[in-house]
This record gives sequence, structure tokens and C-alpha cells, in this order.
Amino acid sequence: MIDLAGSERISKTDASGERLKEAQSINKSLSALGDVIGSLGGSSKHVPYRNSKLTWLLSSSLSGNSKVLMFVCVSPSRMCVSETMCSLNFAQRCHATELGKAKKVGERSSSSGLKRGSGRR
Repeated sequence: MIDLAGSERISKTDASGERLKEAQSINKSLSALGDVIGSLGGSSKHVPYRNSKLTWLLSSSLSGNSKVLMFVCVSPSRMCVSETMCSLNFAQRCHATELGKAKKVGERSSSSGLKRGSGRR
């Protein structure tokens, strides 16, 4: 699970010091994630997973063998409308991206391995 809370406009938060660095890093990671999503959704042969630590860590999850779920938190406040719209547009781009069908890897047959209710651990 990746939490990208704090991905708001830096000019509105008056962040400084370590908090400013954290916000800049989060925004950079979100931008890199957007580039990866754009590449996966388009006809690009190169997917820029190595552009950030976040996308590098998510590369196996975004490459088609996993199910991906994204939560987008938005604010009902009028002063946050631009951030809310940015977040919803990003979520819409992600939703429109087809990653392919998740494959079951390493599934055991019912005759081997542990059976439900057998008492073995």
C-alpha cells in the first residue's frame, strides 16, 4: 500500500524545511507515476519505471500480474477545488489504463498442499 497524502500545491501549504522536501518528493513521485500510467495506457514500448523509487517498487504490480486498486481522497472544501480536480483527473487517467488480466501464480491443486479444515498448519 502506498500513501501519497500531502500531494497538494506547495504554494498553498506554506511548507518549509523537511516538510517542503517531503511534499516535493511526493509530487515528483506522483508525476513519475503519471508518466508510467500514461505509457501503460498508450502505445509506448518503454515504460519509465526507473524514474522514481515509487514506480520502481510498483513495477511488478503494474506489469500485469497483479490487481491494482487506487483510492483517491478529495476535499469538499471550495478552497481545494483545483487539487480535487487534479486528483480526480489523475484517477480518471488511471482508471482508463488497461493493465491486462491478473494471472494466478503458484496456485496449488486441491489434492496437494493444505486442505481447508484438515487441522494441519
